[in-house]
Amino acid sequence: MKIFILGTRGFPNVQGGVEKHCEELYSRLAELDCDITTFARAPYFSKDQRNKNWTGLKLVYLWCPRNKYLETCIHTFIASMACIIKRPDICHFHNMGPALFVPLVKMFGLKTVLTYHSINYRHQKWGALAGIILRMGEYLGLRYADSIITVSKTLKEHIESVCQRTDVKYVPNGITLPEYVAAGDTLERYGLEPKKYIYSVGRYVPEKGLDDLINAYPKTGNHGYKLVVSGGADHKTNYSRLIKKLSGKTDGVVLTGYVSGKPMRELYSNAALFVLPSYYEGMPIALLEAMSYDLDVVVSDIPANKELDLPEECYFKTGDVDDLAEKLRMRLADKQKRDFKKILVEKYDWGKIAEQTKGIYRKLMPF
Repeated sequence: MKIFILGTRGFPNVQGGVEKHCEELYSRLAELDCDITTFARAPYFSKDQRNKNWTGLKLVYLWCPRNKYLETCIHTFIASMACIIKRPDICHFHNMGPALFVPLVKMFGLKTVLTYHSINYRHQKWGALAGIILRMGEYLGLRYADSIITVSKTLKEHIESVCQRTDVKYVPNGITLPEYVAAGDTLERYGLEPKKYIYSVGRYVPEKGLDDLINAYPKTGNHGYKLVVSGGADHKTNYSRLIKKLSGKTDGVVLTGYVSGKPMRELYSNAALFVLPSYYEGMPIALLEAMSYDLDVVVSDIPANKELDLPEECYFKTGDVDDLAEKLRMRLADKQKRDFKKILVEKYDWGKIAEQTKGIYRKLMPF
């Protein structure tokens, strides 16, 4: 099967849940004898970072403007035209913005799959016009895609209520059990001690709630724990400037910027506690990664996080800075060792997820 992938910035080592999802999923589908071509956004890769082949799949770098309002639409349109010319067996779109072009490739007789990662128009970073366009993408994608996948049961219920389709497939994000990394160069670089810092990972956008976390941190009394946040902003915004301003005037906050690979594994391996204060998520890969390191966690009580069925003491009321601070104090004082691996292996294994996705592809094939 020849599969073309549309809607991701590209990978490896590009910030974003969709990017991590695609990196993990398609490298495994390539091992299952799928011929995978992914369209990446050229501005996110310097020329020496552009690998035409990576872990058995092909990467094609297409131009687009580095503009948060235009890059997705322009890049996906160009990729859609490439699909029409090259005629793969299946075009797999990711999320609502790219889904605008599902009807276009369908007009030329191509089979389409849409993975619905999150309800994008609820994200605070988008204005009114962008919200309208995203809702249009949702409508067109859900109406015309041959097969629809969601990464959470909550999203599956949302889609079924929106478009009345009964054939929506639930295929979650996954996790790879990690290799622990002892404290070393990364901790030394940021002045950190093992098990003496709270860790969070997220892009600098309002729906991630990082400002709530930074505001809650001093209310914990700190007790010798630093707050480390890994992530960054794809585009400079008022919110990204706010995060840097808040961190700059709050003692004990460390912003590492975007990290991946061994440095990220080292930060996960040596953290005392992981926090995800998001207002919206589809199925949070960062939380699954933290759980794979058996970290105790404190997370907002949004539906996507509640779906993981964590102990009640792990949840705080979304947006409530005082409740977040109280839960941080409680979890740091408890020092309970978590064991999440059994849950993760049973429900969120990337190998099983790749097999499920290939099964969805097979059902669309004419033979």
